Amino acid sequence: MKALLLGANGQLGRTFLSHGGLAARGAVTAATRDGKLVESGQAAKADLSAPETLVALLDAEQPDVIINAAAYTAVDRAEQEEAVATRVNGEAVAVLARWAKAHGALLVNYSTDYVFAGEADSPYREDAAAEPAGAYGRSKRVGEEALIASGAPYFNFRTAWVYAPVGHNFLRTMLRLGGERDELRVVADQVGSPTDTQLIVEGTLSAVDRWLAADMDARRSLEGTYHLTASGQTSWHGFASAIMEQAARRGLLQKVPTVHAIDSSEFPTPAKRPAYSVLDNSRFAQTFGCALPDWKVGLHRTLDALAQASG
Repeated sequence: MKALLLGANGQLGRTFLSHGGLAARGAVTAATRDGKLVESGQAAKADLSAPETLVALLDAEQPDVIINAAAYTAVDRAEQEEAVATRVNGEAVAVLARWAKAHGALLVNYSTDYVFAGEADSPYREDAAAEPAGAYGRSKRVGEEALIASGAPYFNFRTAWVYAPVGHNFLRTMLRLGGERDELRVVADQVGSPTDTQLIVEGTLSAVDRWLAADMDARRSLEGTYHLTASGQTSWHGFASAIMEQAARRGLLQKVPTVHAIDSSEFPTPAKRPAYSVLDNSRFAQTFGCALPDWKVGLHRTLDALAQASG
């Protein structure tokens, strides 16, 4: 297998590289916007905000599998930059899909719980109506629709509340604030499933392995959209409280700050967040025989990694 990893400097891309499972399966070309890797080293250049430039890279690399871990994820800024978000999350995916269709390559794309309105009271299935409430969700839905229309071999993995030991994410922000403050105020009326990037990487590799081992007919039956998240659910307040408690146990925080529960109305943001965005991940687990454990498992794994890194 020859793989092209786009977005190699993002938290998901960096986890793909550090995990090593992708490299163990064949040659990997890592691509970033500036052609450099955060951990040092050179990469190919891939700027998804200029989708027309991607074809030259694809032609040069001739990948069997394209893993698109690049994305425009600034949810609030997208309200003012929807055209840019749509180029990265939508139009660039269309370019990748056309190339994948022409060359028989598998395109792995990552989407989001934000494609749903967030007004449900039970986990969203893959076939639930996509009704994004904001620019970020709309941009991701454009990418999904491009995949569906392309006829390319693809996996579209919707995930949610993604975090890692590296990069910019809620867990790392909470750890920083927890070390600075005695009290925090965190929204308690938004519910979802915190998902660590290692789970996403391992789930992706399980799906890709199954696809590569299958014949052509079986491959087509495997392709499509799946929900790739941790199991269980909590609120942002519940997630923050668990982060503080478990981080203190590992010596990552000297004390546990008080975490106050607040309503979304007390923390207004430019973009409307889904009130309920739990995704039903049973189809993924059943199709690929891949366990998707409770979100607390990923939290422990991530904090263990941070504790080990801190010495």
